Amino acid sequence: MQATTTDGKRDLPDLLAGGLMIGIGLLGLWAGRTLSFGTPAMMGPGFLPRVMCGLLIAIGGFVLAKGLVKPSTGLGLVNVKPLAILVLAIAGFAFMSEPLGFVAATAWLLVVGSLADEESRWREIAISTLILTAAGAVVFIMGLEVQMPIWPF
Repeated sequence: MQATTTDGKRDLPDLLAGGLMIGIGLLGLWAGRTLSFGTPAMMGPGFLPRVMCGLLIAIGGFVLAKGLVKPSTGLGLVNVKPLAILVLAIAGFAFMSEPLGFVAATAWLLVVGSLADEESRWREIAISTLILTAAGAVVFIMGLEVQMPIWPF
């Protein structure tokens, strides 16, 4: 439970989140500074990164401004376990996708990632893993022709 105070302090979580979003957006703009922008009809390689970074900066500015006018709330307790599980699931997908294929990597991502939610049920995990893996294979491997093996063999 977080306590709300009106002692003139600013909302630290919103200030941190807004500042982080603005910082990441600015870093993205700097990293893509040499890419040509193009036009909406003839997009260059820098078009989408710049637009997305601009949107991230705008959203970060909104969150930051909200944090300046909103009463202070504490950060509260941080549960690191779900974050660690999600990082493990995403890293496992990245490392497994090439040698083991899309199906195994996606199954790993979905099963391990679902462990971050303490209320998840194994039957629901199995059903959603089957459906999402099949749909992902159809969309990404067959439809968009992503260059990734679908099976390890």
